[in-house]
Amino acid sequence: MAQVYRGGQPYPTGHPGRLTPLEVRTRAFAACRSGVDPDEVREFQARVADDLAMLNETVRLLSQENDRIKRALRDWQTMHARECSSAQEQSRNSGHW
Repeated sequence: MAQVYRGGQPYPTGHPGRLTPLEVRTRAFAACRSGVDPDEVREFQARVADDLAMLNETVRLLSQENDRIKRALRDWQTMHARECSSAQEQSRNSGHW
């Protein structure tokens, strides 16, 4: 597999890290003979960076919600386990014999 570089440094695992909006906004491209309109490139970069920032925020919020739901589930499981164990103890001790 070819070595992948980012910021002049190779990736330790060969896989790229998360691209940031700042990297998208500030990326410069070399000029070529049949080049593209720099204003269009900058406009596109701004749109991509805005979308990336929005997606990163969405991921952050969903991660927080996921953590909250996991905590609520653990709390419910703990409460349910306590209720079940106390109900079993009561049923064992309330028999005829």
